[in-house]
Amino acid sequence: MSNRDKEVYFAKLAEQAERYDEMSEHMENVGKLGNELSMEERHLLTVAWQNAVGSRRAAWSVITSVAQEETNKGNNANAELAKEYCKKVEGEL
Repeated sequence: MSNRDKEVYFAKLAEQAERYDEMSEHMENVGKLGNELSMEERHLLTVAWQNAVGSRRAAWSVITSVAQEETNKGNNANAELAKEYCKKVEGEL
């Protein structure tokens, strides 16, 4: 099995396990090997990035909502903690 085939196989396994960050790493490795990506490889790369970014967007939305709720309740200390955590997620985006 070639290195390229191995990376694609690992990407498929990562997709099934819903480990999209690892999936994107494997597909990045495929891209670094040279040659144009096949249609299947392009699809795997797209799925990896969409899901990795999508989960972070969802997390950002939840954390932002919690921060707003804490502010509305007057829990400013918790709101600041939530905002701090939100910045971490924003950094990942």
